[in-house]
Amino acid sequence: MPNRPHSGPERPTRNGPAVDADRATRCTEAVRDIAEDVVVVGDAFINRASDGAASASELLGLVVMAQGLVEEATAALVVRQRSQGEPLADLAPVLNLTEDRLRKKYDPRTVDRKLAARRRPMRTAYASPQPDDPPTVKNSLRRPRQRLACALTLMWKHSGISQRVLAEHMTIDPSYVSRMLSGERDVTLQHVKMIADACGGNPDLVKPLWDVATGVQDGGTDPVRTLRSYLRALRYAAGSPSDERILASVQNTVTKAELHQAFEGPGIPAWPVIHQLTTAFQSLPHITRPLWRKARTSVEAVGRTFPADAFG
Repeated sequence: MPNRPHSGPERPTRNGPAVDADRATRCTEAVRDIAEDVVVVGDAFINRASDGAASASELLGLVVMAQGLVEEATAALVVRQRSQGEPLADLAPVLNLTEDRLRKKYDPRTVDRKLAARRRPMRTAYASPQPDDPPTVKNSLRRPRQRLACALTLMWKHSGISQRVLAEHMTIDPSYVSRMLSGERDVTLQHVKMIADACGGNPDLVKPLWDVATGVQDGGTDPVRTLRSYLRALRYAAGSPSDERILASVQNTVTKAELHQAFEGPGIPAWPVIHQLTTAFQSLPHITRPLWRKARTSVEAVGRTFPADAFG
């Protein structure tokens, strides 16, 4: 039998997985989504488990849903590890699986398809209060419509005009104005502009509150600016507290530098900072979080396109 010829040098041994920055980014976004979904399902599980009328099948359904989220998060993290060129050996002991098993079980393309097709649990369906549970006064005041009402009330009070004069300017009944300022009646964007015009205020300052209260999606192309505008609006609605008062209200868990970064940059601070500020401004963190995520993702995307050393 003739010997097989050896043609050319041997192929070099591959030291690690191929780097795929785009896939790694998609996995990171998926993990963030899943983390939020875990909270939604977890809240629902706590609420229903505390209810003696909840059936075992209902509770088990939530448990199965939580297990599915854990598996999705695991798949996304394993694929992200590979896509970043990091060794699977770091994850194998945590999952009690071999590297080869991880590689076969979590095929990047398969995981890509599953993550792209996943359906997120609706917060309103799983984590909203039960109809028979009256909302607390504290939570009611934190709701978007009340934040808008507080901002408009402050704008009116600072003007020094009476509600009757304001009503005449808006050509509506004074009682209607009173209910708008108390948050009992819906406010249109035209109402916001008319109140600002009569009171010498800035409608753009409170418009982010109106957007959130009415569910209007921001159509801007600058998520960072959107987040900062919303934080400024919340601060205004809270009475425009000074830096010192804000830091004291969060018990100095936020630094002055982080506070400045939240409003002026550069970049966007970590979520715990925004969470603390949102709470300090009497609002609800779960409303601010999507705005923060879009802003943070935008900043990270710019960082990948223009590395830090490109700016000197």
